[in-house]
Amino acid sequence: MSFIRAVHGTAGSAPLAAKVSDARGRPSQPVAASPSLSSGLRLLLAASAGLSVASIYYSQPMLAVMGGTLGASDTAVGLVPMLTQLGYALGILLLTPLGDRFDRRRIILTKAALLSVALLLGGIAPGIQLLLIVSFAVGLTATLAQDIVPAAATLAPEHERGKVVGTVMTGLLLGILLSRVISGVVAEHFGWRAMYMVAAASVALIGVAAWRGLPRFRPTNTLSYGALLGSLASLWRKHGALRRAALAQGLISIGFSAFWSTLAVMLHGAPFHLGSAAAGAFGLAGAAGALGAPVAGRIADRFGPEVVTRLGAGLTVVSFATMFAAPWLEPNHRLWLIGASAIGFDLGAQITLVAHQTLVFGIDPAARSRLNAVLFVTMFIGMSIGAASGSLVLARWGWTAVTLLATVSALAALGVRLFPGARTAR
Repeated sequence: MSFIRAVHGTAGSAPLAAKVSDARGRPSQPVAASPSLSSGLRLLLAASAGLSVASIYYSQPMLAVMGGTLGASDTAVGLVPMLTQLGYALGILLLTPLGDRFDRRRIILTKAALLSVALLLGGIAPGIQLLLIVSFAVGLTATLAQDIVPAAATLAPEHERGKVVGTVMTGLLLGILLSRVISGVVAEHFGWRAMYMVAAASVALIGVAAWRGLPRFRPTNTLSYGALLGSLASLWRKHGALRRAALAQGLISIGFSAFWSTLAVMLHGAPFHLGSAAAGAFGLAGAAGALGAPVAGRIADRFGPEVVTRLGAGLTVVSFATMFAAPWLEPNHRLWLIGASAIGFDLGAQITLVAHQTLVFGIDPAARSRLNAVLFVTMFIGMSIGAASGSLVLARWGWTAVTLLATVSALAALGVRLFPGARTAR
């Protein structure tokens, strides 16, 4: 297999080595990160991340159709995306750290198999009760995307780590971006159950590809499960660079989530009176973030991730702040301004995330899965705060106050990145 040959390197030259096996599982010598990953393996990692994370978003455009088919109320069917997101958040906290304790290849294959089965059950669910259980399971197992990113960082040579992480994040972000569009089209023409079947088949295919192409990974510790989870707090206390990265990304996520969680409500009111489809169209701005991820990775490899975190946070501040001009513009011009701002802050948020991942993966190679879990749990906390506070602020003080909330949170993130100690933290 070309995938396997591409990851072979010099044996024993790094403290964290991947233990490589061929397609039949025959072990070979442990090897360090490859001098260069093949394009095929990079594509496999990016596609696996994208197709797995897409599973948690497929249901969102199909809720009305699902409710009608299953005879469920709007309240009941609204629990589907909520339970999926809850499962994903808990999976990051409770399952992702296992990547440091066990062979990541085995974890990825197991989650791919379980995710495929969960999606298949969703497609044949006779009622809302089973679908809700399945939705939670989909969220838990879709966290294989968060196993793939540290796996890519482990396989990548140090001088290309940012580029490789950026490439995998491009796949992940495109999965998020395109999932809603694809599911809406498939559901409209073939029904929502067909979308679940297609999703199950796609995850099964990446599982087979991962079984054929991924090397084995040597576990980096022998901690018990309880000790493994407890070490998350220890990592937080020990590494200032991790705290700064997580805090800065969490602050950016507050503004990011406040914007996207209130956009549809704002557009629905005066003077726009636009439907949900218009708000969805603004989501295409996410393509800028997806396309910018590998560029950010290359800059991080060349100039260091600290530079990229400051550039990304600064771009986010400027992009949010430009929306203060919206009240003085005509409605059509205001829409263009909001769209341009969305492209800017989405790009800023995504390149900052890639740089933060590159930074934290370099802190402790033996704890990459746990470091990634801390980063993403903090980011999800920020997104939850942003969604709740954004809705409250919009209801009480209007859209300008949401803009202020987003700008202040991004400015605080930039302040964290400009903190003097961040220059020397590793």
